Amino acid sequence: MMLDPTWVADHHDRFDVFHLHFGFDAHEPDALRALADVLHRYGKPLVYTVHDLRNPHQADPAPHLAALDVLLTEADRLITLTRGAASEIVRRWHRSAIVLPHPHVVEVPRLARPRPSWSGFRVGVHAKSLRPNMSVLPVVRTLSSVLSGLPGAEMLVNIHREVGDSAAHAYAPEVMAELETLAAEGRLRLHVHDYFDDEQLWSYLSGLDVSVLPYTFGTHSGWLEACHDLGTTVIAPTCGYYAEQRPCLSYGHTQREGLDEESLRHAVLTAYRTRPSWRATAAERTAERIRVAAAHRDLYTELLT
Repeated sequence: MMLDPTWVADHHDRFDVFHLHFGFDAHEPDALRALADVLHRYGKPLVYTVHDLRNPHQADPAPHLAALDVLLTEADRLITLTRGAASEIVRRWHRSAIVLPHPHVVEVPRLARPRPSWSGFRVGVHAKSLRPNMSVLPVVRTLSSVLSGLPGAEMLVNIHREVGDSAAHAYAPEVMAELETLAAEGRLRLHVHDYFDDEQLWSYLSGLDVSVLPYTFGTHSGWLEACHDLGTTVIAPTCGYYAEQRPCLSYGHTQREGLDEESLRHAVLTAYRTRPSWRATAAERTAERIRVAAAHRDLYTELLT
């Protein structure tokens, strides 16, 4: 509703700065241009935090790119999460962006809780509802092969129930069938469930040694931030700028080149042998959040003066 120029016209005396993060997926470029026009008409600065240079929910990159062409031109200030994304913004749109890290996503009391202890090695792949940027089966096949030779290792694959529901948009019977076959063969444990609430998600992530992101395109990841909060090692693909967000292991996986099985195998073996511990402390994340908030306040103040 707030992206409607009429809303801005009716409420312009109730806000000072218009800061956009998400929510414009269904808006045509002309609608976003009209939004920018009405904000400028009333002297309201437009700030846009560029989380996604490629929308992970859209198979076709064209609509998001068209939206970025408007927003990255019309915004008074830009923010993004990594230097790599900022460099791409300069290269493609000739705009500079302030680089600020993503604040913690797990709240401090939960963030500070000790991790559960066990002697095994558990690797998780969360297929969610098979977003367009996911290539789950090639990743799972490679993981099942490498983990089968590691003592104490196991793989947990989580997937949303709607993937097996013929009436759902996410219905993918061939994916579910292969995962069920692999589970029946004892090569993985399959958990089919509805969307997790926050506490369920934090418990799930805390129960993993490693979370593998099966993405073929994208830019940044809130999931990776949650793993950093909870001390779960991430193996992230080389697409996007995940490796610049927080310490993690990487493997080759892009939409154009597909999966580099050997690099995924190497990353898993590295995690198994070295057991990296890259967990943020509550004090570090709290201090970081204060710095991020102060940077936003300074930016808003500059725009308003």
